[in-house]
Parts: sequence; structure tokens; C-alpha cells
Amino acid sequence: MTRTVMCRKYKQELPGLDRAPYPGPKGEDIFNNVSRQAWDEWQKHQTMLINERRLNMMNAEDRKFLQSEMDKFLSGEDYAKAEGYVPPEA
Repeated sequence: MTRTVMCRKYKQELPGLDRAPYPGPKGEDIFNNVSRQAWDEWQKHQTMLINERRLNMMNAEDRKFLQSEMDKFLSGEDYAKAEGYVPPEA
């Protein structure tokens, strides 16, 4: 049986992650409050941000920016998008 969580982003019960994506309290919070769907979407968006903004994960400021954007994205707040990106129509 799939574990479900009340997703912070989508405000509904959805399948949860299989395990915490980070160690510690941050990982537990994501595990308990973020759906697999929201996490998968964040992973794709994160890759786009890293590539389009040429973020360097060795740079503390870039990591801090990405962490902040992840928090916004997963909470359903307004978050940074790639310049000029237009999502495909469904």
C-alpha cells in the first residue's frame, strides 16, 4: 500500500516519498509534508534552474539560492523560473 501525505504544495492527499531526500529535520519535513509528484516536479525545475542560471553547486551562495527556491516551490509560493521558459501546453 502506498504511503500518502497531505501535500503542502497541492493541499491534498497524494502518494508520498519512499524515503527522506535529505538527512535531518529538513528531510523529515519533506518526507512528511511533500508528495512524490511535487518532489519530482521540483527535481525537474531544479535541474532547469541549475542549467539556465549556470549555478555552481560548489558555490555556497548558489546552494543557498537553490535551497530558498526549493522551499518556495514546495510551499506553493512564487518561485524563480528560467528566463524565457514557456511550459508545454497539455
